[in-house]
Order: sequence, then C-alpha cells, then structure tokens
Amino acid sequence: MSRTLGFSKYHGTGNDFVMVFDPDDARRLDGRDVASLCDRRFGVGADGLIRIAPSTDGEARWFMDYRNADGSDAEMCGNGIRCVAAMLRDVGAERDDAFAVATRAGVRRCTIAAEGDRAGAAGRSQRVAVEMGVGNFTRAAIPMRGPAWETFLEQPFDLGGGLEVRASAVSFGNPHLVLFVDEDPDRYHVGHIGPAVERHELFPEGVNVEFAAVADGQIRARVWERGSGETMACGSGACAVAIAANEAGLVPARTVVRFPGGALEVERRPNGEVELTGEAAHVFDGTVVLDAP
Repeated sequence: MSRTLGFSKYHGTGNDFVMVFDPDDARRLDGRDVASLCDRRFGVGADGLIRIAPSTDGEARWFMDYRNADGSDAEMCGNGIRCVAAMLRDVGAERDDAFAVATRAGVRRCTIAAEGDRAGAAGRSQRVAVEMGVGNFTRAAIPMRGPAWETFLEQPFDLGGGLEVRASAVSFGNPHLVLFVDEDPDRYHVGHIGPAVERHELFPEGVNVEFAAVADGQIRARVWERGSGETMACGSGACAVAIAANEAGLVPARTVVRFPGGALEVERRPNGEVELTGEAAHVFDGTVVLDAP
C-alpha cells in the first residue's frame, strides 16, 4: 500500500532541502524514503530532508529532524535551520520574529531579520539569523582521533599526490575540517578530494570538508558535506571557516563567506557565540507517493 506525502522545497543560498511540516509527529520517514526523495534524478532532489516535528525540549516548540541526502541522521545544519525558521513563519506556526528550534546538537535561537532579496520560484525569501553556539576546537568534541583536549589548528594536512595544505578542525555540533588553500577553490577537484577526506581515519564519524581561500579579508569557499556530497553552500561550514580564519588572524570577528550559492554572514562575538545570517527561500510545494514500508 502506498503513502502520500506533502512537502515543500526550500533553499538557503542554494543549499536545498525537502521540508515536511509534521505538527502531529505522524510522518516519520526511514532512510530509504529520505534517500529516494533527495535523489536528483529519480526523486524531488535535495541536499537533505528536514521534518519539522514537535519538540520534547521545554525550551523549544519545534524539533528539526534533519537527514543527509543518503538518509543518515545529522546533528546540525545551519542553512537547514534557517529554512526551518522561514517555513515555520510561512505556515503560521510561529508568529514572533524570534523563537527557538531544537536540533540534535541542542537548541538554537532563530530570528527573522527582514524580507529577503531573492524569492524562490513560487514564494518569498526571508533573511534569517541563527545563533549557532560556540565552536569547539577540541578533538573530543569534533570527534577527531588523538589526545582528547588537544586542538588541530593550522596544521599541515596531506591531501595526497604531493599536495599539502594547512587545516583546522572544529565542531559546531557536527564535525568540520577547514582546508586553507592558496588558490581559488574552483581549481581544486572537490569531488575527488572531498570524499577521501570525509572518510579519513582521523575522523571516526566522518567530517564535512571546506576548501577556503582567504585574500584581503575576504573568504571564498566550497564545501563537501558528509553524507550529501558537494553542496552550493553550508551554514555550519561557513561558521567553521569563519572562526578558523579568525583564530588564525586572517579575518575579523565579523566576516562574509562566499559560496557558489551565495554569501553568508558570520559574526563571532566576544563571548565566543557565533551568529549566522543569510537568506532562506520557499521554492515550491508538492505531493509525492511513497512505497509502502
């Protein structure tokens, strides 16, 4: 027996998601469903799927059940949670400008800052800021093999084939390895290097990989996301790149990270808290028929 599922498509600077608003917690999907829906040739197509369900955390009404495109669970997604905030406003589930959303990495506070500049194909965009917490550089938090409380900052990292770069590892509830490259990130074969680094033995749970070039205080980046592949942008990746570059003295505490899908603003406050700001756009709504479980 088949099942019918209503969904919406949203994107945050080109990082796109199949979104399912599930206020009754009645539309749980398995990994096969998620991978099928995210398939760009045989499904709707997306970098991941987000089911918005009731939260069991008293600090937030809603929970972001985020899954990578391969169907695996993910702890956090900065662009995804901005799309969650936009959808909650669009469907009337949240009417205030600021509200909290629970994630597997903890509760995050979102603020609808303004109307966005670019609308999706069938709807408006909104400028959304989210408090991403404090980036953690310890190996234990990432997690990364080695002494638990050591950090891995601006260290040499061998990409193979005689190519070595400086790299920094950081967690934003999910693991990131920022590769500082001297040339335009477009000159690197992200599709070959990314998956190899994602599964590197140093990272027992895998890692998101950012290729970042810093010049004149500006950051250009590309990203390979664990479980999803190369995406047009990554919110938590932007935060990882920005604070790693700030820690290295390459950029100020407030900076812009430019991905192929657009620009994201990152501010690292004096207390270490990081705020991510960018546009989230509604693209279209639809209905699909899923196979019986």
